[in-house]
Amino acid sequence: MKTSPQIGGIYEVCIGVEDAMPLIQYWGQFGYEIGQTGELSPEKVYNLYGVNSGLLSFRLFHQDADHGLVRLMQWENPTNEGLKLTSMKAKGTRWTTTLTADVMNILNHAEEAVKAGLPIKYTFPYWEIIYNKDRQTRPFIDPPVGVREMLLLQPLTRQVLFQRFNYSLPNYGKINENSAFKASQITHLGLIVQDDSKETLRFYEETLGLLRVRDDVETSYESSEAGREFFDLQPEEKFIVTAFDDPRSSTTDFQAARSGRLYIIRFPESMPLDSCFEQAKPGSLGMSLYTYKVSDIEDYFQRIKGSKVKRFSEIEVNEFGEKSFSFVAPDGYFWTLLSS
Repeated sequence: MKTSPQIGGIYEVCIGVEDAMPLIQYWGQFGYEIGQTGELSPEKVYNLYGVNSGLLSFRLFHQDADHGLVRLMQWENPTNEGLKLTSMKAKGTRWTTTLTADVMNILNHAEEAVKAGLPIKYTFPYWEIIYNKDRQTRPFIDPPVGVREMLLLQPLTRQVLFQRFNYSLPNYGKINENSAFKASQITHLGLIVQDDSKETLRFYEETLGLLRVRDDVETSYESSEAGREFFDLQPEEKFIVTAFDDPRSSTTDFQAARSGRLYIIRFPESMPLDSCFEQAKPGSLGMSLYTYKVSDIEDYFQRIKGSKVKRFSEIEVNEFGEKSFSFVAPDGYFWTLLSS
């Protein structure tokens, strides 16, 4: 008899704002709506998030999804302007990925944003073959299996949007057909590290209890147009992808894959990379925190306390009345765990 996992997929991306209303409207286009609000005093915020600021937060839900949510953290005194439009090729960067049934509509809006003089960077939706890149297909005869994916950077959001062609994954993104952008909840979230030994990856598998489902998948300048442009790859440069899933997912049956995935991109330690950890943690504007829900917060607190984390808070009550604590993982990323 299988026991229920103590951790699921990534629960939220947290976005620092000065005024939440514009982003409530923005994420509404992707099918999100306000589900909870809460606030904390500066003293309690400091204990949990390490920030000297009052906080008002809005949790945005997406249909019945139990992961891939958005939390808008409206800071009374933000610490910095965040990542803004900086390159994805930096330690500390964060981004979200979302399934859509209409990537060209999002491209249309991006092009109109440029015409309107808004701060934005984006790529054309690149075609990428997936799951069997070496398979030979006959154009106009055999259905190509893959995705169109585009990068969309704005001052407060860093997104990859993808549309599937000729395949489906039942538990990997549920599109809200009534949303303007025909989008799912956030399906996976990413971060970048440099660790040739892969030692820091063990933390996500052994301490957090996530399922390692994809490991040592190489993307190079030569092999991927999308990877080349998304991550500013230069000739002969490459990175390695490792993915960690909700334990209910599978390492062998791709149809059992669940969204809420953590993508970790490892660049070689020999490659010079900027570091932007200070611009991507609580108090910063923009995408600055990921959270997980766990069934036994006390057990996880002891796991974290006995691990190689750089620092951690005590268990506190967060702005939504949930038991919660924060820590900085061995790779330098700030995380918060919540009691489910």
